[in-house]
Amino acid sequence: MRNPLPALLAFAMLQGGTPKVQEAPIRAHLAFLADDLLEGRGTGQRGGDLAVAYLEAQVRALGLAPANGAGYRQRIDVLGARTLLAKSSITFRGPGGALSPAFLEDVVATSGQGVPETAFEAPVLFVGFGIDAPEERWDDYKGADCRGKLLLMLVNEPPPTAAEPGLFEGGSLSRHGRWTTKFEEAARKGAAGVLLVHTDASATYGWSVVTAGFQGEKFMVASGPRLAPLEGWITEAFARRLAKAGGRDLDALRRLAATRDFRPVPLELTAKARLESAVRTFPQYNVAALLPGTDLKDEAVVFSAHWDHLGIQDGRIYNGAVDNASAVASLLALAQASAGHPARRTQLFLFTCGEEQGLLGAEGYVRQPLWPLAKTVADLNLESLNWVGPSRDIEFLGGERSTLLDLGRTVAASLGMTLRKPEPDTQGLYFRSDHYPFAKAGIPALSPGFSLLGQRDYLENPEASRAKGASYQGIYHRPSDRYDPAWDLRGMVQQAQFILELGRAVADADARPAWKRNR
Repeated sequence: MRNPLPALLAFAMLQGGTPKVQEAPIRAHLAFLADDLLEGRGTGQRGGDLAVAYLEAQVRALGLAPANGAGYRQRIDVLGARTLLAKSSITFRGPGGALSPAFLEDVVATSGQGVPETAFEAPVLFVGFGIDAPEERWDDYKGADCRGKLLLMLVNEPPPTAAEPGLFEGGSLSRHGRWTTKFEEAARKGAAGVLLVHTDASATYGWSVVTAGFQGEKFMVASGPRLAPLEGWITEAFARRLAKAGGRDLDALRRLAATRDFRPVPLELTAKARLESAVRTFPQYNVAALLPGTDLKDEAVVFSAHWDHLGIQDGRIYNGAVDNASAVASLLALAQASAGHPARRTQLFLFTCGEEQGLLGAEGYVRQPLWPLAKTVADLNLESLNWVGPSRDIEFLGGERSTLLDLGRTVAASLGMTLRKPEPDTQGLYFRSDHYPFAKAGIPALSPGFSLLGQRDYLENPEASRAKGASYQGIYHRPSDRYDPAWDLRGMVQQAQFILELGRAVADADARPAWKRNR
């Protein structure tokens, strides 16, 4: 670990003239970005195009320099595939007959290869949690031939035990438990398809969130890798019927899957699947602007936030006020406060596309960075900020993985706040936002302030405020995530100010942040 003292000294020297984030621009940007006019800022939808035009105009008006040559936009070509439900079907046949799950009610599925037609017949293989993790000495596949098979697997990962309390990061979800990792692993094994068994507890969200993510288009970076021909989820209730039809009991399979000696279990079932999809390729855009640094200007600190939400689905607008207009508005206000106040390192303000579709904009940026990754010292990502009121604490998800934790404590103390004590990340939030592609690329990165806001140490009416914050779980990824002019944005200002000052401390430090543990 590098000595954080030079960074702390640099931070202390800045206290006399630190820029201040103002509430008025946050509220104005938030009200506009979450308005019905922007139609939920959907990927590949008109509202998303409007959001990009708005962001480009705003950073230009602030006098920030374009980050992509003469322009502020970075093109990310996206491939979209929308399953045509009326023309698609999945049927499972076994000794007792056939089962056909109903789309949206029992199953959701998409083409992992982004092609118009997918059709196959395949034996069904239960592969436990679908994890191959040599560093954990865990292999659910154990050499099984998965080529051409439909893999049925559980969400998340094996729980820690008394003998192994640190298994898969203990109580926190590791990257191996993420559903995206499971899809990627299944593709590497040559699977024809993969279906995850959903439960509210294991996924940490309801079936309605799953259907909201699958009933429209599913997207991937057009230049990126292709996955299994069919990818999807099934409800626990249908999984029970499926296991029984295949001669097994789902609970018994779960118990087996939690053991190291688990081996894949063939089910007495054959899946016949046909997916027809409407496929298109189209451009989306990150928006990126620079505030050049002074004596260390060849290095950069990135501030990021994703502008997209779920757009219009089934005739309803998913406005995404908290997720993620709150963060985009705050990043614009942070950039406004910073304009005219350069730090030693360059500051790059990055508004990413396609986060809700698999971190597409951040992944695309890291593949073709506008600033050399070797010269990028940190990414501070803003996500779903505090709309309830001021508090004494701030979330610092992932900060313990690098020396950003030490610096964050000092910055928080200067603002009369504390960093929340790290808690088990049971939802795997660290892997679900746009800082993570930067972290995978070796850049210290985190999302300060990312939480569902239910447990904060609120300054005013703490119990009522915590209850209000916890209510966000009921509007997450639903049309009810709408802006209310009565929202108390003082907590949002606190978070934005914290992130501004943390970023400036990183930008002015002699030494770069360094990793302490696994990414």
